[in-house]
Amino acid sequence: MTQQQARERHVPTAGPNTSAGTVERNGINAVPESERHGTPRSLFWPWAASGLSLLSVAYGIYLMGLGLSPWAAIVTGTLGYVLSFVLVGLVSVAGVRTGAPTMVIGRASFGRQGNKLPTLFSYLSNVGWETVLVALSSLGGAAVLARVAPGVFARPDGRTPITGAQALCFVVTAVVVVVVGIYGHALIMRVQKYLTAAITALTVVYMALMADRLDWSALGDGRPGDLGRAVGGVVFAMTLLGLGWVNCAADYSRYLPRTSSGRAVTGWTTLGGVLPPLVLLVFGVLLNAGDPKLAAAAAADPVGALAAQLPTWFLVPYLLTAIGGFASGAIMDIYSSGMSMLALGIPVRRHLAVLVDGVLMAFGGWYVLFVSPSFFATFQAFLSVIGVAMAAWTAVFLVEQWRRRHTGFALRTARALGWPAVLSLVAGTAVGLGLITSADPNIAKAVGFLLTDGAARGTPGAMNLGVVVALAVAGALYACTAALVDRATPGGVR
Repeated sequence: MTQQQARERHVPTAGPNTSAGTVERNGINAVPESERHGTPRSLFWPWAASGLSLLSVAYGIYLMGLGLSPWAAIVTGTLGYVLSFVLVGLVSVAGVRTGAPTMVIGRASFGRQGNKLPTLFSYLSNVGWETVLVALSSLGGAAVLARVAPGVFARPDGRTPITGAQALCFVVTAVVVVVVGIYGHALIMRVQKYLTAAITALTVVYMALMADRLDWSALGDGRPGDLGRAVGGVVFAMTLLGLGWVNCAADYSRYLPRTSSGRAVTGWTTLGGVLPPLVLLVFGVLLNAGDPKLAAAAAADPVGALAAQLPTWFLVPYLLTAIGGFASGAIMDIYSSGMSMLALGIPVRRHLAVLVDGVLMAFGGWYVLFVSPSFFATFQAFLSVIGVAMAAWTAVFLVEQWRRRHTGFALRTARALGWPAVLSLVAGTAVGLGLITSADPNIAKAVGFLLTDGAARGTPGAMNLGVVVALAVAGALYACTAALVDRATPGGVR
């Protein structure tokens, strides 16, 4: 093993590394063939668990808030979910072929130093998402505890949670997330399988208890909405789901045998990532039509509001459902953020990187819970900005994957800077940010600069086409500039 290989792996080379009861020792090295195992079907479980949170119910309500009819919200949400998670599935194939984490594979196009730009953004994105999920778990969990034991966990009014209840839920969720993240891939795959089964069963009970508040007849009501809002719904759905996961995709497929079917990897990843949140999205749309007052409250506090009408006997199972759903997504984020930290070249072991991320998550959660005055406006703006940058990065990644379909990725590239990739990422992101709008007044100043005031308030602003444009611009620009470099380089694609 070379010094560089040892620095990236941070572990001895001997011994098995696939037991859920031991801390994963692989870092950002390519997983050896001797440790590859499983089938593409196993990818269904972690991705299904990642979307089984009650926040997905609020997503249906958010789509309705764009001015779409119930049926249009379901159709646009489905299209956005599928399109975005197909991208996750395609990136997962690269993990199978290389055995490396997602952001390490990016070195093939961005170069060793150039790759630090998208890797840094990936790291911040993952830390941001894990903080959001754990904070939401704490807010909702505290609201449920206030009903379970009002004399202990609520203020004198008996309904408003005390700060201690929020802190308790945050600590419990954060500890679970960090511990599972430290143990790594094998434990994550096992935990997510059982979480999916348990949360699904409890969610079905919850939906049965709330069935009388749904309005199925609403599916035939209302106008479909104009094209601009429909396209905006598709784009918004893409940012809600798959575009938040593309930078993590290969992290969970890298242990599969190299000969695994690419179509099966893409298919099982897409099915797992889309099916659970789509069911919950439909539930949210029907709830919005049947009980608008409850839906409005759920848009601001999905866990606490959706618990308000539940019988007391189901509150504890509901609490476990809520915390488990948010924790499952945060577990995947904290594992991938640790991989991104290693890919940045920071010389720490993988499990210590996860621990550092846990500390950052604690500080971020404290801000969200006890300092931030307007969480959800900022959250929606955060989704749009992330969606643009991840779309541009995904385009570069997939074009490179197609270019190397016969030769494979060169993970240990000699190039310090892959200027075509960096240029394409920056250009695609800049153009995309100029074509989106934001409800957050501070972030709105930094986006939409390519739109006139009239366009920003009208159909172009509602469409938020910046995400799709970033994908197209970055992909086309990289395909052209990389081809020019190939022609100037003896031997073609490197």
